Amino acid sequence: MAGVHLVKLCVGAEKVEDLALWQASRAESMPGGLPRHVTRMWPKRDADLLGGGSLYWVFKGLILARQKVLRLDEVVTEDGIRRCAIVLDPEIVRTEARPRRPFQGWRYMEPADAPPDMAARSAADEPALPPQLSAALAEIGVLKAG
Repeated sequence: MAGVHLVKLCVGAEKVEDLALWQASRAESMPGGLPRHVTRMWPKRDADLLGGGSLYWVFKGLILARQKVLRLDEVVTEDGIRRCAIVLDPEIVRTEARPRRPFQGWRYMEPADAPPDMAARSAADEPALPPQLSAALAEIGVLKAG
């Protein structure tokens, strides 16, 4: 089990398909063809993150998907500043919808707070709720909020 995950707003994407299309369109220009997110801050809990952590994506106020973090690469940008490239597994795993208020950058998320994968719910033969309904139920305390 991962020691920690990251959560990040998926700026410029309204739905999971938008993220998938954007990453696919850039795959040829990425080292190894792997998607990555370049950020100013290097995670201090990198060992915990690299022990099976994922980057959870927030779309319009809802966590809806995650990608496993494969590694962290140092990147020096054109301005000479050292940055962190969070290299991701190309598989985008849909999660149960979990409300998340806006924030800047990325934040740590403990495994206990991470929404389960949709596949996990499907395996239990429970129908998935529409994201907006899940969010509304979480707001009133019926479902666990993030």
